[in-house]
Amino acid sequence: MHIALGVVINIIPVLSKVIFIATILFFLYRIFNATPGNKPLEIILACSYMVGAEVLFRMTSATFFYEGVKYLVILFMLTGLVTSYISNRAYPYLIYLILLAPSIVVAILNLNYGSNLRTNIAFVLSGPVCLGFSALYLFDKKIVMRDFLEAFKYLSLPIISMTTYLFLYNPSIRDVLSGTSSNFAASGGFGPNQVATVLGLGMFTLTVRLFMKSPTLWLKILNTILLIAVSYRGIITFSRGGILVALAMIAVFLLFLYQRSTLKMKGNIVFSFLLIVLLGPLIWLYTSNQTDGLIEKRYANQDALGREKEDIATGRLYIFKSDLEGFFQNPILGVGANGAKELRIKNGEDIIASHNEISRLLSEHGSFAFIILLILGFKPLLYRVKNNKNIFFYAMLGFWFATINHSAMRIAAPGFIYALALLNIQNDKRLIHRKRLSTKR
Repeated sequence: MHIALGVVINIIPVLSKVIFIATILFFLYRIFNATPGNKPLEIILACSYMVGAEVLFRMTSATFFYEGVKYLVILFMLTGLVTSYISNRAYPYLIYLILLAPSIVVAILNLNYGSNLRTNIAFVLSGPVCLGFSALYLFDKKIVMRDFLEAFKYLSLPIISMTTYLFLYNPSIRDVLSGTSSNFAASGGFGPNQVATVLGLGMFTLTVRLFMKSPTLWLKILNTILLIAVSYRGIITFSRGGILVALAMIAVFLLFLYQRSTLKMKGNIVFSFLLIVLLGPLIWLYTSNQTDGLIEKRYANQDALGREKEDIATGRLYIFKSDLEGFFQNPILGVGANGAKELRIKNGEDIIASHNEISRLLSEHGSFAFIILLILGFKPLLYRVKNNKNIFFYAMLGFWFATINHSAMRIAAPGFIYALALLNIQNDKRLIHRKRLSTKR
């Protein structure tokens, strides 16, 4: 069905808006009609689907606001917060949300003539706020493994639609080769960084389902084909960050899965792992052939002629240093929401938004950024000390940290995946005769 959705959106682009609205209504109906005990699960599924669909909806102009999916994730989380209790150990995330507020005041005071306050603030704060409300609501929520894997399925489905759309939008990468820079044409005409990040997330979720939710040969074949397709489209965006992060996530996940598995399960894991090890080089060789070897030069940080590029970070280091200058000039309160970009405009530099969330926090939130980073970094690790059953914890926390360092929080994925790492995943058998999801008071 979701392959068909990708086809339909490619043929009749305007239907993307209809699908977007229908998706919102569908999940709102499910959330508001769910029993109290099942509502958290419905919220998780709704958010998972929207996060997976965000970039597809953006590239097809389906959303009415650029940050529309982040607003929806916040809305879904708020419906849960007002109808159920939250863990009393989640209060640091409330403090985190409060600490974001001063940057809005500073932004209002420093707003340049002609700037749009709403879009300026939404662009840089919708991601952090999305993370805050998601973490506040999901912290220590109990969820059985089968439901957690269902959330990964919901996350994967729209990514499959996007992959289908990309194949139809640009069937042959050879037609749009233009050196070793990130390729917009191969990314559906949209930002390769965001597309690769979401496709990389799809690689991870499909790998999880291949190892944990493919009991039959047919499902193994299906998930393998989908994994190959998503991986190929991710690689040919020529955006490295999302793909390298996905590979790291998969490696960490497999390590913890193997450690926690029975002897029989370890045999199945080794078989599936060998399959991936075999397919990986084949995908790479095919991609290299389709790109006339340019993809190898891209990952070797070379231009089309094979000369090594001076800046492996493709301009990000310059932006990072520029952000730090904003912090040193305003170390107490920072330069305000989106102030770092405003400073670059004021100095006659390129209008470039930050790609690094840490440097952006320091620049725009000043000294409050240190407290924010301490909360975001240490709270999950302290929680992990008492609850070490989540085999996805380090993979998901790693996705958040790596993504905010190469793509900031331009999409909802890093904030939402961060919050998923805070779930209390239970063995399916342990929650029989209990509510599928509950919250500690």
